[in-house]
Amino acid sequence: MRIARNTLIWVACLVVLLLVGAAVWINIRFSGEREAALHAWNNEALSIEVIDTGILMLPAKTPTEPTGLVFIPGAKVDPYGYMDKLSGIVEAGHPVLISFPTLGLAIVDATPLDSLIAPAPSGISWAVGGHSLGGVRACQIADTGQAAGLVLFGSYCVNDLSAATLPVLSLAAENDGLSTATKIADAAHNLPADTEFLVLEGANHAGFGDYGAQPGDGSSTLSDPQLRALIGENVSRFLSTLPAP
Repeated sequence: MRIARNTLIWVACLVVLLLVGAAVWINIRFSGEREAALHAWNNEALSIEVIDTGILMLPAKTPTEPTGLVFIPGAKVDPYGYMDKLSGIVEAGHPVLISFPTLGLAIVDATPLDSLIAPAPSGISWAVGGHSLGGVRACQIADTGQAAGLVLFGSYCVNDLSAATLPVLSLAAENDGLSTATKIADAAHNLPADTEFLVLEGANHAGFGDYGAQPGDGSSTLSDPQLRALIGENVSRFLSTLPAP
């Protein structure tokens, strides 16, 4: 009896430790950099509103294009940490909605695309995209047939979309130490044959946002404005090719 009781106590202690560890891990976040976020908030070309499902960025001066992007952050990355890097897309006229994933973990968030865009303006055809594990979740949403296109930011699909008639843009970073070139190449068979693959020379994994360095990542040789411009140019060009609603 004493052995069984001691065993149960140890098991209970182990479960508690695991739960506490999981709670601590979930609550350790990559915080967005204040200066970059303020740069986006103070950008007169943007109209920014926090809605129930995320951060909605609309063009304030440029006519709004009929195609936009729902962007899913990487695991435990502050959604506000992507505002500035994605602002070039909005300056080109395309709305961007940065989602608020459940617990900061997109991979456990089952929110469908129609629920994410419900509070956003109507009359927009939405592509879905994401960074790192946010891109993995974007691939799952794209598999439902709801999205007009898919954009991967330092990410890849683990589900098979090879037979989908879906425009896809894959942006990889040359010095990405996490979503490496090998990982992206090994998963390329899950994407349609006409997927557009682009490598941003000199960029690293964390450079797709503004939230500091990530362990295991490579170093970037690009400035934030340079990377912001590359993202804005290539994603807005891709969105312009998508059919209007």
